[in-house]
Amino acid sequence: MNINPETDLDLEKLFLPAWAQESPAVNRYAKFTGGEERPDRRDDRRGRGPRPPRREGGERPPGGPRSDDRSHGPRRDAGGGRPQRDDRGGPRRDDRREQREAPLPLPQINVSLVPDEKGVESLARQIKMTGRAYPLFDIARLILQKPERYSVRFTIKKNAEGRPVQPLFVCALDETMWLTEDEAVGHVLRNHFATFYQPERTATEPPKGKYTFVGQCGMSGVILGPPNHHDYQNRLHKLHAERFSRMPFEMYKSRVKIVRDEEVVKKWVEDQSWKTEYICLNVPEPLKLASREEVEQHFRTTHKDTIIKPVENHTLNGVAARGMRCHGLARLVLQLTDEQRHFPLQMATVLSQQFAGHGLQFFKVNKTVTHVSVARPHFLDLETTPVSEGVKRIVEFIEVHPKCTRRKLFEALAPSPPPAPIPVVPAGAEPAATEGTAKPVEQPEPSPEQNAVNADLHWLIHQGHVIEFANGMLDTAKKPLPRPPKPEKKPAEAPAEATAPVATSESAPGEAPSAEPAVDLVGATPAETVPMPVVIPEPPTEPVPPREVAVAVSATPLASSGETRAASA
Repeated sequence: MNINPETDLDLEKLFLPAWAQESPAVNRYAKFTGGEERPDRRDDRRGRGPRPPRREGGERPPGGPRSDDRSHGPRRDAGGGRPQRDDRGGPRRDDRREQREAPLPLPQINVSLVPDEKGVESLARQIKMTGRAYPLFDIARLILQKPERYSVRFTIKKNAEGRPVQPLFVCALDETMWLTEDEAVGHVLRNHFATFYQPERTATEPPKGKYTFVGQCGMSGVILGPPNHHDYQNRLHKLHAERFSRMPFEMYKSRVKIVRDEEVVKKWVEDQSWKTEYICLNVPEPLKLASREEVEQHFRTTHKDTIIKPVENHTLNGVAARGMRCHGLARLVLQLTDEQRHFPLQMATVLSQQFAGHGLQFFKVNKTVTHVSVARPHFLDLETTPVSEGVKRIVEFIEVHPKCTRRKLFEALAPSPPPAPIPVVPAGAEPAATEGTAKPVEQPEPSPEQNAVNADLHWLIHQGHVIEFANGMLDTAKKPLPRPPKPEKKPAEAPAEATAPVATSESAPGEAPSAEPAVDLVGATPAETVPMPVVIPEPPTEPVPPREVAVAVSATPLASSGETRAASA
């Protein structure tokens, strides 16, 4: 850490105006005197004689240059720029780095998250029972925490001609979704092959000839056979298309290795000594197919239209959507969920529509945070509205004590009676024997005063006069500021030229009628030769919203203001 004030960098001084900064004439290094010029090291080296011999093991003498002057990495130029070629003629290190593949574009499909209807119904019931106001976006984040609480809806996009931009296919066997028909067919033949076909192996003649080596895939370990075999190229192209289609064929071909192991060669010969046929199931007539290509062709002709169907929209639960086998759709769902966890606008929009269907209301606090509750804030004027004395005490207490809770309210207006004294057992007496386990401490029943306060508070909350937030704080609905009066209509100013002609009700041919009304000036005095004022209607100005704790934003009509609690006898 630098504690020298002369070399310390003070950012505050750098942003001061020019007249407040230190004078540049001050030389901080005036006290340092210069010495002689430093001699050339090369001349110094010439006078020292030969270099000292190296130590054993390649070590260098202390303070001397390194014994091994050949660096292991690429050298850089004098300016510290890009690395140069090695002295041994090797390529640059930057050229050895493999270029990262650009990410594939996301499929053009609309994806949205929908909260579970049963979960939303349970949340709405809880909000109605407690009467508390909960932040809408916090509820949306709570739903996004677990995939069991929401569903994912997929919808295709259509172009101007009404055709889908990206088709969408659904497998009826397991409700999986795919972007292409070929992906769906491959998925069915890999995972549901036994539902439609049954393999049957029969012995056949082994391949003729003597084979000493075979080709084997270096990544999957599949034995392809001798390179001079007639079926080698077909097996090579087929394996590349099924498993490694993203890799260029020439690169994949270079990964094939030649194996001269007798066990591997013997295993390939045994595999070629059997013939596999496929028996078709779920067909009216028995049929055998000789190869997998014939199986795929038969499936496309017979079962494809029944099992794989194109759809315009489809909905999956969150767990199934997160475990999708289609790579493009899985990336799309992952990106959407990450965006919604950061800012759940789309989830909150759908959630507000579902809450509105259950009769809940919405309002904003300080014009920023949207809350959902049983009622919108509605100001209660105690001076003009007849209410009971208990209601008036509650409202006045909350206004006087900001951020009060229900517990503080009850302690102030209806405190609990003191607990009963515990009987003291004399020193010599034995305590009474209790049968079985000890009885749990019973909670005292609320007093009539507490029941009355609770009933009045419940009515105030459900009418919107009092707001109880999710953290337990109580607040009252504030009185809105009065609307400003409309500005008076100001007459238009008189024209600069008093002798200008005034248009009459009949305009000359070819002239547009004037916007000002015609005035008859016959017999008028010079002071009266002023055109009549034209009143230009001004758009009504919006009143300035008051700065209150809760501002209603829902379009649902408010409850009648006459629904006030009658005064108690």
